Amino acid sequence: MTDTTTEQPTRAVNGAVVPVLAFAGIVVAVMQTLLVPVIKDLPQLLDASPSNASWVLTSTLLSGAVATPIMGRLGDLYGKRRMLIASLAVMVVGAVISALTSDLLTMIVGRTLQGFAMGAIPLGISLMRDMLPREKLGSAMALMSSSIGVGGGLALPAAALVAQHADWHALYYGAAGLGVVSIALTLLVVPESPMRAEGTFDVLGALGLSTGLVLFLLPISKGSDWGWTSATTLGLFAASAVVLVLWGVLELRLKAPLIDLRTTARPAVLFTNLASIMVGVAFFVVSLVLPQLLQLPTATGYGLGQSMVVSGLLVAPLGLTMMFTAPVYARLSAKYGPKITLILGLIIIAIGYGAGLGLMSAAWQSLVISMILGAGIGLAYSSLPALIIGAVPASETGAANGLNTLMRSIGTSVSSAVVGMVLANTGQNVGGIEIPTMHGFRVSFLIATAAVAVGLLLALFLPKSSRPGQQHTQLRASSEEEAGIERAEAALRGFRGRVLDAGGAPVARAKVTLIDRRGRQAGSAVSGADGSYSVAVPEEGAYVLAAKASGHGPLASAAVHSGEERAVDLDLSLPGEAVSA
Repeated sequence: MTDTTTEQPTRAVNGAVVPVLAFAGIVVAVMQTLLVPVIKDLPQLLDASPSNASWVLTSTLLSGAVATPIMGRLGDLYGKRRMLIASLAVMVVGAVISALTSDLLTMIVGRTLQGFAMGAIPLGISLMRDMLPREKLGSAMALMSSSIGVGGGLALPAAALVAQHADWHALYYGAAGLGVVSIALTLLVVPESPMRAEGTFDVLGALGLSTGLVLFLLPISKGSDWGWTSATTLGLFAASAVVLVLWGVLELRLKAPLIDLRTTARPAVLFTNLASIMVGVAFFVVSLVLPQLLQLPTATGYGLGQSMVVSGLLVAPLGLTMMFTAPVYARLSAKYGPKITLILGLIIIAIGYGAGLGLMSAAWQSLVISMILGAGIGLAYSSLPALIIGAVPASETGAANGLNTLMRSIGTSVSSAVVGMVLANTGQNVGGIEIPTMHGFRVSFLIATAAVAVGLLLALFLPKSSRPGQQHTQLRASSEEEAGIERAEAALRGFRGRVLDAGGAPVARAKVTLIDRRGRQAGSAVSGADGSYSVAVPEEGAYVLAAKASGHGPLASAAVHSGEERAVDLDLSLPGEAVSA
């Protein structure tokens, strides 16, 4: 059984925690778009063929996909702050390696190490969930979740400016510097989470998942070069299916798996993760289309003839709007819930792409598209961690958010492959150079719209409440007053009572754990000075209330919850004594 310590930290949380964690997320996102301004020049810069040079991008994608769920689980077990710092440190080492070389193989090694930083975003979300008061959690997680878009949007013009006026290696020196600053701020400001999952790290599960993901993502990213129907591409897809099925069978048999597949099969988690793939597809299409449209020469008849820097500035509002959407999301989610907010975000994304089909003839129109899509993607991205955290135990938030971030990465990978194929197949030869056509851009926007439609359908299947009770109230409250009301409502949906000693005196600071019929922790609480406790239940059914306090033996008491308030006093008079409910 996976257990956790759920007591809240006694010290006040520094107000700078949220911006510091969000800054870490932005730094990580910078690594993903760092090379966009020089992608077309990579073969020349690295003295390599275009096919081999593309490994500089593919390696980061693969390592990020592998590291995200693994670092999340390591954070649950050994400390989320510790793993966040480790992720950033590996990124800095990778950036320094890349800054010092023009050799293809060494560059790929550096870029692979940089991909490990992707685990920082789910770790940051989990740290916020563990430390922040309920009234601040919604907007904080929204900002952290959106940081990948914020960083990507802001990095484009900055990277273009550097690449245009300095040696391209300066991009990596800058990234390493940002990483060092992020590590220093995290060490100074962010405390370690008190929550831990018990158990050991699933090494075999990590190897199986890593192998399966690489076998799956490799043909997606290289399919255009190898041929989508080639034996290599199809063989790798088949191998990934076999490996992932075997991995799933293994995970279901373990007591402390890398990823709890039973939890991920819950409707709230499953449909959120599937919708995340669609949001990832929609997010990356605009990043691929608008910069190319803006930079194509006007001689093509549809290109907008803008410089690399101006193109980056016109797309930057995509990230800025995502950042400013975070507080708006918090208010909407507090009133309507993250499910409705996700649906609203997807509708806005659809409107943005629909309008974009007719707004491609002037540079200012790209600005409008970026702002509309930024608002929609910001709302959608902000909703995802709230839906996930509201549906999983506290001991699994790191791994669960890591898996959700992985789903978004899969979406962007699929988007890159599909849009790249569309633009290549619809391109035209001008002076011996293949360039995208307006038809290809519009087809790409239609693909994004179709992905949003699928995501909207998936979102409609989400339960009204990801997880009733304590977790749900933690994510919905937006003020002290609402938090107090929702805490009271949660007490009416669970067990309450007092923990007593042999003389009937109250026992303070006793740990009360709620265990479901499968032997898994379903909730927990710590008794107050008067011995009172209150623990919410996820659903009706049979439970065991286990109590433990310093100087007293553990006690387990069976109880059945039928949807009403249920009082159960726990008497710690004898070690191991079970008191009837």
